[in-house]
Amino acid sequence: MKRPVVKGAATAQYLFYCWLVRHVWRFIGGRLEASGVENVPRSGPCIVISNHQSYLDPLLLHAVVPRVLHAMAKSTQFAAPFMGWLISHIYVFPVRRYQIDPQAVRTVLRRLEAGHGIVIYVEGERTWDGRLQPPRLGTIRLLLKAGVPVIPCRIEGSYDVWPRWHKKMRPGTVRVSFGKPLPLPRLASRAEREQALPEALRMVHDALSGPIDR
Repeated sequence: MKRPVVKGAATAQYLFYCWLVRHVWRFIGGRLEASGVENVPRSGPCIVISNHQSYLDPLLLHAVVPRVLHAMAKSTQFAAPFMGWLISHIYVFPVRRYQIDPQAVRTVLRRLEAGHGIVIYVEGERTWDGRLQPPRLGTIRLLLKAGVPVIPCRIEGSYDVWPRWHKKMRPGTVRVSFGKPLPLPRLASRAEREQALPEALRMVHDALSGPIDR
């Protein structure tokens, strides 16, 4: 499968897209609330991990953070006429679902080395019922290998606005909340990462769980 071209945009253009998302969302009757944004470093490498409730999540999460973030998205999203064009201009890069994708992992590590912030939706797909699905183990291993600040982000409300099984979205309130960085270690060897995996998995799940998941 040929990978889509990810063009990116100048920082000013990227921030304009984020501004546009906020105002379009408000224009169609939606409400966007954000808290804990100060927990996201203003510069330097970091990974923002989030639950995934809706197609809207990548747009609304990016829209509330005042720095450029690079995000993973399933490769098929790049084929959608408008969404594919938009996400290719806001530093989103493709990952193949349901299979190991070494190129996507290398992309994450290269962008972190260059000082960028990364967004990863740890469930690997949108929720089916609004609840947090088990985080992918490959993602947890990547967090332990990267050794950069990991900021949990909980999105609430976007499932009610546009669940995966519904063709149309309806205006509503979406809340995006960022927590304190998780104390995950940087582990160089595979054996160390495998040993730390259960505790890291618990930590990530607890940080992203909402009232509905408890």
